[in-house]
Formats: sequence, structure tokens, C-alpha cells
Amino acid sequence: MLFHGLNEASRARSDSEFCSKLDGLLQEADESGLWLELLRDDCGITGEPMEKLLRETGELLAIFTTMVSKLRKAEKLKR
Repeated sequence: MLFHGLNEASRARSDSEFCSKLDGLLQEADESGLWLELLRDDCGITGEPMEKLLRETGELLAIFTTMVSKLRKAEKLKR
């Protein structure tokens, strides 16, 4: 689902629309992380593959957060 949203964002017609699409990606990545944590904590699914997925989810959240933050700052400077 995340990559579908990233594909949509890449076709945005403006920085504002791109930022909005990235906000949706942030929500999807956050929800994915919550589900992974639930699987780990409540279902006992552990091991290196789970830890790798959680790490990568955190990295994606950091990337998307940085992108949105920089875009919003750039939009404010344009005004």
C-alpha cells in the first residue's frame, strides 16, 4: 500500500498536493508499524525478520517526515 501511495505522490500536480499525498503515506507507514508491533508483542512473532521490518518502517517514517517538513518550510518561504 505504501508504494501505491508513493506512486500517486509522484504524479502530484503541485507541492501542496505532493505534501498531502506524503501525509497519507505517513499515516500508512505508522499504521503498518503499529500492526507489526502488535504481531510482535501480542502474537509473539519475533526474530530478526520482524526486527528488520520494524527498523525499515521506522526509517520510512523518518524519510517521509523529513520530506513533508522540508516541503512545508519551502511552501512557507514562497508566500
